[in-house]
Amino acid sequence: MNGAHALLATLGRNGVDTCFANPGTSEMHFVAGLDDARDVRAILCLFEGVATGAADGYGRVRGTPAATLLHLGPGLANGWANLHNARRAHTPLINIVGDHATYHAQFDAPLQSDIMSVASALEGWQRRTMRPDDVARDTADAIGAALAPPGGVATLVLPADASWGELTSPPGEWPQATVSMPEEPDDATIRRALDALRTRKCALFLGGGSLTSTQLLLAERVARATQSRVICETFPSIMERGAGIPSPERLIYLSEFAIAQLRDVEVLILIGAQTPVGFFAYPDVPSRLTPDDCEVIALAPPGVDTGRTLTALVEELRAPTVHLAPGEIPLAPSGALTTPSFAAAIGATMPDDLIVADESNTAGVHLFAATQSSPPHRWMTLTGGSIGFGLPVALGAAVGSGQRVLALEADGSMMYTPQALWTMAREQLAVTVVALSNRSYAILNLERQRVGAVSEGATSQRMLDLDEPALDLCSVATGLGVPSRRVTTAEELVSALMRSYATPGPSFIEVMLPKGLS
Repeated sequence: MNGAHALLATLGRNGVDTCFANPGTSEMHFVAGLDDARDVRAILCLFEGVATGAADGYGRVRGTPAATLLHLGPGLANGWANLHNARRAHTPLINIVGDHATYHAQFDAPLQSDIMSVASALEGWQRRTMRPDDVARDTADAIGAALAPPGGVATLVLPADASWGELTSPPGEWPQATVSMPEEPDDATIRRALDALRTRKCALFLGGGSLTSTQLLLAERVARATQSRVICETFPSIMERGAGIPSPERLIYLSEFAIAQLRDVEVLILIGAQTPVGFFAYPDVPSRLTPDDCEVIALAPPGVDTGRTLTALVEELRAPTVHLAPGEIPLAPSGALTTPSFAAAIGATMPDDLIVADESNTAGVHLFAATQSSPPHRWMTLTGGSIGFGLPVALGAAVGSGQRVLALEADGSMMYTPQALWTMAREQLAVTVVALSNRSYAILNLERQRVGAVSEGATSQRMLDLDEPALDLCSVATGLGVPSRRVTTAEELVSALMRSYATPGPSFIEVMLPKGLS
């Protein structure tokens, strides 16, 4: 039995049953070991950024980690952008990165690199295993680190000789990861928050694990009992939404509008979230979005038990239960495709228990309002801001949940990781991809104005356009094995969505919006 067998056995022992892989030479003993690993499903991805994004989506919907298998430092670097998103989302995730054999490193072979430095930038746990006998214990430690509240990316670097080398004494039982529990809320901080809620204009600012239906109901009870507001992060990692679930305000993306949204808040109480700041810096716009005189109370920062915190507030306030008025699902739209009609089509057709991976960017501005009364669903967003997230995360969510996933994807972002479509087709995953084609980096047209880069010459504009030639997204999807359809009216979009939800496997819908529409 070699180190690769020990790694796979320890993953299986700890319930890590899925590995999204893009392997190379140094990982071949892991690949061979899969033939005997009954408890681990390996899924081939054609690009490392797909593997890491898929592991992110899996971890968001399951709350437990998947593994990746990446090839040396360049493979980790290729997957880094979606690992950044996973880090920001506090997703539990195990990176397994192959490395040159320990005795080969001294020769500075072409693929030699400082893997540990690349891994350390993820600000999570990392370790290089040096001996086959250490593999199992190090793997269990990585799993425990990934699951430690609030969740994070753990990276295990496995030199080839630690993988192929034989164990001197296989253990009678593979090690179990030690997982720590969330911290309990601090009593003094709870009292401080209660005093503020009773006497001042407050807003609960929710993120992380506080966005389940149960915890949103608790937050709504607190807010109604104290005439406070409930606001959620602009880009939550995963959020339960729909009929019967309170729909909090969403912090507006544009800093100027967010500052106005928070203008009257005297105390901002953080629950599963951090103090809100602008996504970028802008001339003459504050980076911190709260008023200068606003008190910020970090009641339950990431890593603290948000459910217990909200329950404590409800009990101390004796907050009554709430009854939510039923909302209205949008009518199926007709006529031209615009951002409002696109959002209405999504809201009107959503089936029960859908999972949404949202990278619609500017074209999705009306989605939250249009879907708040749709059947209960879960919504994932671009928490870390690194595009190329939507298709891989949808892939991983479909594997992790076994449910239908709707991927809302902008054309420019889609071209970062289209390889995910091939894996969806190969695994016959229930993913409906809606690709929004406006032939433009519309968000950058907006941001150019906001930062004061007002030149609108032909050269600068050409840097923001996605035509000449125009992207043919349907052909991309078809070439990667996913049946595709292009729609040009709202009626066609509604029909295509309904057909997709009723059809097994993946499907692709290209939505033709007016050029540059945002």
